[in-house]
Amino acid sequence: MSNKRPLALSIAGFDPSAGAGLLADVKTLEMNGVYGLGVCTALTLQNDVSFERVSWVPAAEIREQIRILFARFKVDFLKIGLVESLPQLLELVGWLKGQNPKLKIVWDPVLKASAGYEFHRKTDRNLLQALCAEMALVTPNKPEMLRMWPGEEAADIAAQVVSSFCPVLLKGGHDEGAQATDVLFDSGKWHSFTSPRLPHGEKHGSGCVLSAAVLANLAKGKNLVEACRAAKDYTTAFLASNDTLLGYHS
Repeated sequence: MSNKRPLALSIAGFDPSAGAGLLADVKTLEMNGVYGLGVCTALTLQNDVSFERVSWVPAAEIREQIRILFARFKVDFLKIGLVESLPQLLELVGWLKGQNPKLKIVWDPVLKASAGYEFHRKTDRNLLQALCAEMALVTPNKPEMLRMWPGEEAADIAAQVVSSFCPVLLKGGHDEGAQATDVLFDSGKWHSFTSPRLPHGEKHGSGCVLSAAVLANLAKGKNLVEACRAAKDYTTAFLASNDTLLGYHS
């Protein structure tokens, strides 16, 4: 019996505070029993409360980072976070699927930094539909969902529409109330994952952690509903780990 861990790859931005992006993803993958590989899409100048600027890694360099990993490791599960543009993302995803048609991709659509910096102001519906058709899951919060699919009056309605292209895990962390509920829209069905809203539960990078935890559990062989439930539990423990904006992965 092999004791080797599954592999998963995060393609994301570098956050020096290690609360979000690539470093948070790899920590999450490790704590969930998966060996995390990482490819850098951007160097950000930020901490847990302020975001100053971003320097983008050229698309060719992103592909070269992936190429050398794929030459050595069989990667079937990956997550994509911060990218420079959605057309570039579609091109990258097409190239990735060319390398491995069986690739399962979780997309965490980072459209705006928690500190307020906007990365993508407009989204094109046809482009978004083409992107989602390639994904195993997308994991927007409610403001991101309305940015991804503008024109709908509520995020859950937008999520239902987009779920006709791929499964959508709509994160409920921006809601008010005693409960925090994430909803998976998949194949016409809804699955809810609820936890108590914590008094000091706001954390820098919590969306990165949740999507990376889903990826880890998919890599370990769980189905999508099981992976989302396990990720919700992991993220809840992360949010409860201390009363600062930087959570602990232990």
